[in-house]
Amino acid sequence: MLLSQDEARFPMVPTLAATLGVKGHRPLVGTRDCKDVLYIFAVMNLISGVIHANTLESLQAENRKGQDSKTRRMQKAFAAHLRHVGRMYPQERFQRVVLTIDNAPWHRGQLIDEALADNPHLEFYRLPSYSPNLNVIERFWKKLRRRATHNRLFDTIADLKASVRASLSYFQTLREKVLTLINGRRRKSPK
Repeated sequence: MLLSQDEARFPMVPTLAATLGVKGHRPLVGTRDCKDVLYIFAVMNLISGVIHANTLESLQAENRKGQDSKTRRMQKAFAAHLRHVGRMYPQERFQRVVLTIDNAPWHRGQLIDEALADNPHLEFYRLPSYSPNLNVIERFWKKLRRRATHNRLFDTIADLKASVRASLSYFQTLREKVLTLINGRRRKSPK
């Protein structure tokens, strides 16, 4: 089984994009000084189009306390995500599960080694440095951002999380659309 793995960063500040509006009226999108971020860890099954995702909230107030570094928090979340992937693709049914990943610092370390030891059927295929265009899930992030966050101001991280979750659910119902992102064209259905 081949899975594309990556994390995406969804800030509370709106991402701006071109939009349609009423002639003579400029659309307005608010902003605020908020550095809260929602990280999404996701794997995309390159055969079926299924997406499994987990979230990590990085709140500005928690970051000031300095309990754990960003890398340490991301390592913990990524290790938990790997265990989740191991449960979704159990060794009894999938003897080998290959995850394409980049070289982020939280993809290495003792926590990751322990998660891989718990799931020996999971293995990494590391992409070359500075090559996000080789990871097919990057195309999915672009579509997800457009659907979930473009031109929208969220009051709370919970609102942002709900929007992202709703958009993820939408893409789960339209797996053919996800596969189109991977292949770059529509698959022809067998007759």
